[in-house]
Amino acid sequence: MTGLHDRHRAVIPDWVALYYQRPIEITHGEGRHVWDADGNRYLDFFGGILTTMTAHALPEVTKAVSEQAGRIIHSSTLYLNRPMVELAERVATLSGIPDARVFFTTSGTEANDTALMLATGYRGSNQILAMRNSYHGRSFSAVSITGNRGWSPTSLSPLQTLYVHGGVRTRGPYAQLSDAQFIEACVADLEDILGQTRGGIAALIAEPVQGVGGFTSPPDGLYAAFREVLGRHGILWISDEVQTGWGRTGDHFWGWQAHAESGPPDLLTFAKGIGNGMSIGGVVARAEIMNSLDANSISTFGGSPVTMAAGAANLSYLLEHDLQGNARRVGGLLIERLRAIGAGVASVREVRGRGLMIGIELVKPGTDEANPEAATAVLEAAREGGLLIGKGGGHNTSVLRIAPPLSLTVAEAEEGAAILERALHSV
Repeated sequence: MTGLHDRHRAVIPDWVALYYQRPIEITHGEGRHVWDADGNRYLDFFGGILTTMTAHALPEVTKAVSEQAGRIIHSSTLYLNRPMVELAERVATLSGIPDARVFFTTSGTEANDTALMLATGYRGSNQILAMRNSYHGRSFSAVSITGNRGWSPTSLSPLQTLYVHGGVRTRGPYAQLSDAQFIEACVADLEDILGQTRGGIAALIAEPVQGVGGFTSPPDGLYAAFREVLGRHGILWISDEVQTGWGRTGDHFWGWQAHAESGPPDLLTFAKGIGNGMSIGGVVARAEIMNSLDANSISTFGGSPVTMAAGAANLSYLLEHDLQGNARRVGGLLIERLRAIGAGVASVREVRGRGLMIGIELVKPGTDEANPEAATAVLEAAREGGLLIGKGGGHNTSVLRIAPPLSLTVAEAEEGAAILERALHSV
């Protein structure tokens, strides 16, 4: 791949990172496997960053895309669009948000950007609460609410962002507390911030499980406790479900449902898995919030007939084959297997996650110090063994991210765990 790599470096920005010392070109895939240009076969435990949600080359999705492309590919939101309306109806119902409206975008970044515009306009405030260690996308507004300096290239911002505790359970000043005490301390921190702030805050945006941050999450119920405080102040709750949606966490269809005592969020953003690789993102919100926009707005590519056809076929497959249940069952087996492996590896600090969203945090043995060099070495060793995984975690990318397609079999889970075991021991 040297030739293509050289061409990539000549025309693509330096900040567009590539995995591996010898980057690979993935040419095709099937099920949970992909092949590179050299003919090497890999078990895919990252799914193009949690995006190939059901399977590579899923016949139902491929057929839906082909048939729709044969009719019409594009029209824009200026015309009635049956595939868009049909998928919006299903997403609105599944969201749990009453009287929901759905706006489709082309990415999670754009979905979060839209949610921020809606919330700040509705509340008449540019103040946003976000979680430390968070990541919400690449746009100017999304970067300004990203609590992870490794993914925040500028301090300039259209928003005033205030960061609260709670997204990381096992690090930070509250790590040694019990779950109940942890929630109590984080709520007190939120109350303190609100007491120091002039004017009304528009919204809290939070990932139920932090993705780029290394698959960290608070104790169940934290956001319900936050919601009680937010509700007293009229502050909206935006649940960023770009990585946690559609059943990936196994226990729930949406990540917010782990904090369901307070009911659904005011706004929900989604992307990645719903398109199984096609560019779909979106926002769901109560009608009064979504319809509060008092200026003209359209989307040229959001809601494209082809991507909507793909999303509808993919969602049908997900529901008909109970892939959420599969994520719970196979993911539960995989995380226990990985915890058993990690117990025998000095550099493994923690194996965490739920469903098929699992993180392995690596440290320098005998310390709590992040070990990004080890994470890079394991990533390489896993690739050599025929397994693709991801990286993330705070500021130091020392967490291995494991997020296979939700149709993963028990045999494939065991195969991937065995490759990871060898990779971890080799490092």
